[in-house]
Amino acid sequence: MAKTCSSELRERIIEAVEMGASPQEAAELYEVSASSAIKWVQRWRETGSAAAKPRGGNVSPLDKFATQMLAVIAEQPDRTLVETVAVLRKRRMRTSRSSLWRFVDRHHISLPHRGASSLSRVG
Repeated sequence: MAKTCSSELRERIIEAVEMGASPQEAAELYEVSASSAIKWVQRWRETGSAAAKPRGGNVSPLDKFATQMLAVIAEQPDRTLVETVAVLRKRRMRTSRSSLWRFVDRHHISLPHRGASSLSRVG
């Protein structure tokens, strides 16, 4: 992943463009790619900001159901991950074991784990 350029460099390029240079000329002058200079100038004109966009992080599709999912977990906290996935699916919340694990991990929730030996006794 490319390194973020400094705000000062972005501002110099924008200033050069505002003084009459093309984004490509400003990019060549400051030794950055023309596409970066064009994007920075566009962002400046649209938002008035030369700052870099936030990087990293992601938003889970499960987050829009966070309240309902947390309620399902809270109503019976001794359910395992697999059991919780089954209950969520019955309530039409599509998820998988791995995505639910990441969700509970982000929310610092610990669900019980039952090994294969205890599953053979159930039912």
